[in-house]
Order: sequence, then C-alpha cells, then structure tokens
Amino acid sequence: MTLDKFFSKRIQKPEEEKPDALERDGELITETIKREPEKKIEKPDKKEETPAPEPEDVIEGILLDVGYDGKQGKAYGWIYETNTQKLRKWYDTSGHLPYLLSDLREEEIRARHEGVLKHRGFVNLKTIKKFDLIKDQAVTMSKVVAKDPLSIGGRGDSIRNLLQGHSWEDYIQYHKCYAYDKQIVMGMPYRISGGKISPITPEISQDVRKQITKLFESEKEDYILALDQFLGYFFCPIPDIKRVAFDIEVFSPVDRIPDAGRADERIISVTFAGNDGLKRILMLQRDDVEEGSKIPECDAELEIFEREKDLLSEVFRIFESYPLVLSYNGDNFDLKYIYNRAIKHLGFFPDQVPIYMTSTPQSEVGHLKENIHVDLYKFFHNRAIKISAFKNIYPDVSLNTVSQTFLDAGKVCLDKPISELCLQELGYYCLRDSQLTLDLTTFNNNLVMNLIFLLMRITRLSMEDLTRQGVSAWLRNLFYAEHRARAFIIPTQDYIKRYKGGASTKAMIKGKKYQGAIVVQPQPGVHFNVVVLDFASLYPSIIKQWNLSYETVNCPHPECKNDEDYRIPGTPYWRCSRKVGIMALVIGLLRDLRVKYFKDKAKDKSLSKAEKQMYNIITQSLKIIINASYGVFGSEAFPLFCLPVADATTAIGRYAITQTQEECARMGVEVIYGDTDSVFLKNPAQELIAKLIEWSEKELQIELDVEKTYRYLALSDRKKNYFGVYKDGNVDIKGLTGKKRHVPPFIQNAFLEMIEELRKVQVESDFETAKQGIRSKLKGFIKKLENREFAVEELAFQMTLSKDLNQYSKTMPQHVRAARLLAERTKKDLSSGDIIRFVKTRGAEGVLPVELAKVTDISIKVYKQQLESTFEQVLDAMGIPFEELYGIKVRKLDAFI
Repeated sequence: MTLDKFFSKRIQKPEEEKPDALERDGELITETIKREPEKKIEKPDKKEETPAPEPEDVIEGILLDVGYDGKQGKAYGWIYETNTQKLRKWYDTSGHLPYLLSDLREEEIRARHEGVLKHRGFVNLKTIKKFDLIKDQAVTMSKVVAKDPLSIGGRGDSIRNLLQGHSWEDYIQYHKCYAYDKQIVMGMPYRISGGKISPITPEISQDVRKQITKLFESEKEDYILALDQFLGYFFCPIPDIKRVAFDIEVFSPVDRIPDAGRADERIISVTFAGNDGLKRILMLQRDDVEEGSKIPECDAELEIFEREKDLLSEVFRIFESYPLVLSYNGDNFDLKYIYNRAIKHLGFFPDQVPIYMTSTPQSEVGHLKENIHVDLYKFFHNRAIKISAFKNIYPDVSLNTVSQTFLDAGKVCLDKPISELCLQELGYYCLRDSQLTLDLTTFNNNLVMNLIFLLMRITRLSMEDLTRQGVSAWLRNLFYAEHRARAFIIPTQDYIKRYKGGASTKAMIKGKKYQGAIVVQPQPGVHFNVVVLDFASLYPSIIKQWNLSYETVNCPHPECKNDEDYRIPGTPYWRCSRKVGIMALVIGLLRDLRVKYFKDKAKDKSLSKAEKQMYNIITQSLKIIINASYGVFGSEAFPLFCLPVADATTAIGRYAITQTQEECARMGVEVIYGDTDSVFLKNPAQELIAKLIEWSEKELQIELDVEKTYRYLALSDRKKNYFGVYKDGNVDIKGLTGKKRHVPPFIQNAFLEMIEELRKVQVESDFETAKQGIRSKLKGFIKKLENREFAVEELAFQMTLSKDLNQYSKTMPQHVRAARLLAERTKKDLSSGDIIRFVKTRGAEGVLPVELAKVTDISIKVYKQQLESTFEQVLDAMGIPFEELYGIKVRKLDAFI
C-alpha cells in the first residue's frame, strides 16, 4: 500500500478500554506511580471557562497537550478535532492524583514520619511493587498520594521534603506524570468518552508490517515487542492543522529596540496570515503619519483603528479563532509585549487578555489560554534541528535568513526606519513577516509541521514543549515514559552513581570526567582526491551493538563480569549478557528503523515524490534523536547520566577508529586525518573502499559509509582546522572565522574573494595562479585601507548589549565602551538588546560608535592586522606562508607595506 493511500484511510476505532492498572495495589504494575513538578510552576488552565465534557460527550482527534487545572484539581488535555478544525478540552475522570514513591515501608512511614500523614495535602498511602533495573530485581515501594502537585513538592513543607533521602520520582511535573501513567503519546489520535481517554490504533497494512518485521526477525524478543509499539507513530496520518501566524510592530525611535517588559511604546501594527487564506493588517491611526498609496504586491487591505485598545481586542478575537498560533520570537517579544501593553497601559484586566506568561531558567514563555502557541524562532534555534535535521544550512536564526534558506524569499527591504514608514508601507512590511512565518510551516507539503508531529510522537512531548525545549529534555521525557510503561523505577543520578561509580579513563579536556573521542594527527599539506569515510551514527551504533545502558554496564551478574566476551576494550567495564538495556533498546530500535527501512524508502524510485518526501521526514526525525543520544547520555546534566556508560561509549569509539587505521594500513590505504567518527583517505581505489566498508560491518558491526569526497583538502598541523573544495566547487571550511557575522563587511568581502580564487584550483599546478590572484586581491584591499577609500559602515563591527549599560562594571568590552560614548554624546537611552555598531580608532578609547566616527578616525594598522589574521587562517591550512605571497621573510603586514 502506498503512503498516499494509507494516509487517506480511516483510523481504526480504539479497543475497549482496559482497567486502570494503577488500582491493582501490590502488583507489578504497567502504568505506575508518579509525582509532581520539577520545581516549575504548573501550567495555568488555558481555558478555565470551558466545562468538563458531560459523560455522553465524545471527542475524537489528535492529542496536542496535557496540563493540570488547579481549580478543578484534575489533569486535562487539548484534542484537535480534524473534522471541525477546533480544539476541544477534556478533563480526566479516572481519579488520578499526584504522588511520589518512597523506599520506606508503609508501616515505617506511619510510625516514623507522622508529618506525612498529617500533611494538609495527604490523601492515602499504599504498597506497590516496581522493578529496579540497576539491582535487576523487583522491589517493594510505598506510594504516597496527595490532592495537589504542590503538596508533593514545590513548597518548603512538601511531602518530598518530609521524606528527604527516601523520596523517589518527586520532581516530575504532574501533567507529565499523568501522561506517563496513561501511556499517552502526544500527536497521536485519541477518543474521549465520558472523560476517559483511549488511543485510536492506526492501521498499518499487512504487507508493510511483514516487510519491517522481517528486517528485525534476527533481533531479540525485546526489540520485536518494542517495534510494534513504535511503528504506529510513523504510519499514522498527520493533520494539516488550522493555524495562523502573526507579527507586531511597535513604534520606537531609530536604533532603539522596544522593551517588552516595559511595553511603553504603542503597538502600531499587527498582521495575520493563516493557512486557510486569511490575510489581515490591523493598523493604528497616527495623525502624524500618512496612509500613503497602496503597494501593488500587498494583497490585503488596511483595517485602521483609532484606539490601540480596540486594535488589541480584535487581535485577541483572531487568536481565539485558531487552534494553533505561530510567531517568530513571540515568547521573548510579541506575546510578552502585547500582554504587558494590554495590562500595564491600556486598562485590560488579566481575564480579558488571552495570554499568560511563564518563566524558565532560560527565558520567558508566552502561552495562549484558548489555543496552542508555537514560537518558530526557538524551534529553528534548537541545535538538533539546525544541525541534524537541516544540516546547518542556515547560518543564523533570524527570520530573514531562515526564510531565504527555505523559501527563497525574505523580509521587505527598508530604506528608512520603521517609525518613518507610511501606513501602507508598514502594513506591507509587517504582513510579509507574518506570511514568512506561516510559510515556514507549509513549504514542501508541511515539512516542518510533519517533523514536529513525528518528534512529538517519539519523545511524547506536547507541541509547545517540543518546540521550545532542547534535545536533552526530549530524551528525558522519552525515557521516563518508557520506564513508567514497564513499571521500572526512574532512578536518580545519585543512585546511579552509588552503584556504578566513576570513569576508568583520564579526561584529556579540562572539565571533562572521562576521555573523549580520538583525533588522528593530520598530515599537513594539500592532498588531492580525498575520500572521507564516516561511521554511520557511530555512538548510537555502539550503544546498540554493545548493549550499553546505565543498568547493563557493570551489571550485578558475576557470569557477565567474568566472561571475556562481554568485556569492553580499553576499560575495566563489562556489559550484561542477560538483558537488553533500555537505552540500547530504544536508541537501537530507532536507529535500525531508520537504517533498515525508512532510509531506503526515502530513495525508492518506484514511489511518488510525496511518498518519498514523507519517508525522508521520518528518516530525519529519527536521525535527530539517535544522533543526539550520546551527546545527551554523556552529559552530567542528563538525569540518567552514568559515567561508565559515557566512558565505555567513547572507549569503543576509539577502538573502532584505531582498528580501522590498522586495517587501512594492511590494505595499503593512506589515512591522512581522522576525527571522532570519520577517517580521511588519500586517493583510495574504489575496490579498497568497498572492502573496508565490508570489513567494518563484519568485524565492528558498525556501518561505514562514504560521507564526502574532496577535489583537494588542505590540512594544517592543527586539529579540526582545514580547508577543502568538493568536486562540484563548493567549499568546506573548518575552524576558520572569516565569515563570522560580527566581522566588518570589508573583511568579509576580502575573505570571500580569497575563497573564490581557491575554488578555481583543479590540480596542484593551479596553486601558483591562485597565489597570484590572492596577492593581487590582498594588495587591492590594503591599498583601499591606506587611501581610506571606504565608508565608515564598511569597517563596523556589530555586537548586541547583553544587559543594560549600568550593569557593566568589572569588564568593559569594546562594544560597551562604544555604547557609553554614544549614550553620553547623543543622550540615547541604550539598554539590553540594543545593537551596537562600532569601529576601531586611533583615539584613547580605541573605539567609536559608527554614528560618531569619521573616516579619518579609523586605525588603519588595526584593520591591516585583521586582514592578515583572516588570510593567514586559510593560507596556514594550505601550507602557504603568508610572507610567500610577497617573497619576503617576515610575516607582519606592516613590514611589506
């Protein structure tokens, strides 16, 4: 069956709901005990006036979020009904309550911890059984149930504190605890009847199921059982959810960024673009600004409001008519500004504003009470998305750059400040931003939205959490859910450390607690026809093949410890031979699904373009998770961090690289460099590449693939510092900084022109021509500097104030000195977030803001040194001494000027 046909099929109705396993006290339960928030304020109710559905009310749709309503004392969820395109809210009726676990016996708590039983939030105490993976045995635990999350934890007198040292699973936010116990998978279809939630099982054709099952027939039973669970996530239709993007513009003086906390300037325009065709421009009437002539490219009419309060009232009405609202930096600015503006300056009461703000240690988050808000800036800013999903193709996360990358369209270019635009110009400018934000979710058949839904299903996170949190939080949620579904205790990091100990290897990098990856010393010089072989998902492959997990490394079984076949090379560790580790199981399964099935399907020429694209999105979603797994597992910030696991993983990685080096030497293939999971081979024969790939799969059980081929590669004697040109002429630069955003345009242009000369090199003899070209370019740029043939703006560095000027005291960076000069001389009120453009000068301060600088103020010597530094980085990687360009023996630019 094709994906097109499959996605058009009706989802199967749910099976009859099974009894709640949590009520079977004393049994090894499948849905177990949990507790309360991670020291975070629980989400307030988004739609308090919506009553819980009556028992006969039936809701079917896609689950997008789960929360906790403090007023009703119940968990609730948001379901997107695909037939009505509306959000529906439901309240749990199962009686599920917050709780924690204790390793103290029930009678011991009653006898020695009377304060628990007398706590104002205490409900009951019962004995249950769980399974301790580290000890590999069933254990008896006490389950302490409370009436609200704050009674579990969050206050000084919480039950968690009363049981200090004997309290488990007490930092999990309650709405997540509820989702784990009910085994809820976000982004999947559910049916709500009488307040009870049950999954709607997606249909998978027998042919597809047989194909995939056959690929896993040699795996252990654990993988086969888990496979059935995960398959549905990838073969369940993804809705084209009704959504609207918005953008606001605020009146502000030139070069001043509005403060969203103070919100003391007027909101002068709000625009909307919806995937249902909606386009609206809401504009504030300003007596001193003309409407101007309608711009032909603008396909929406201005709706002019005399009062700002009326404009915002209409904004709130539009918000409430869409289940999903999109913004670009809406958390930190748009929603925050609207909220503060409405309440602090326009006379709205909080219950009249459909927005509420929450805080995290990293930033503020803007929520909507009636619907879901996704800030796409945070999604595209996520390193896992930027690097793993989109291969780092957008250099920064500005709306203009990301849109240019994916949509081949950008923001409207302005030749004057926003405050000087007429109403028509402003409306066109603002609407374009809303349209770009929407289009980032619709291009390539909703690629980004499909990716979000697939990641929600894998990680079990809500749409709002998934798009805002980092990959560490994704994996934490996934593994907590998997622990709970299997009735495993979720261990603390201290508990893991107590039983597993520390690392056996010595860290080579300060701050690390174990030895990392190996880097093969580079052979300096220029090498032609270089092939780079990459171990496909090296660390995830190691985790699966070597069965690495916090409970399987140094397991408690003597027979595993004494069996040499289960020893980990280069370490004193051993691994379990009895059971599959939970980390190895989940990461290994996701890796194998990607490699064995979905990756090939994405390239299947017999499939339609739409089918291949969908398979490719599935492949990318899996890649994001598996590639991030080791980085997360090896981080002390991860709650399931186990030092021996991290240490063992890198030890096996080093073993794989060194074994590959030795095999290359036996085959007569020259290895000129190696880094973590790849080896660089000089001019290897194709048949030897094939043999090496076959050897790796047989001996190491790790796939080795051709990652890239360079026409030539220039290596310096420094690691992670090289310059290469692919056969198609594209350039690969590592460890070089000539294109950084803060570097002045004059220097950037010089760097790019040098790269163009090097791109022309086809054979070794072409380097002499390239040197002549670079010499000529460099002399031209130096001459422009000496003759002061430049505009001040061309030499401007650009940096942002990270805090208000008065908060800088101990250190005074150059851009701060420039900002202070600007503030003193122009009386501008500069604050955190303002962009400072400055140049290096000959004066006592050494810098001046662009606004105050003249061409004659520029320090030519400083910019010559900047040019020299930029050129040297590339030339050094190619083994070309800087002085060779001029045939002299000194390296300093001043010596030959």
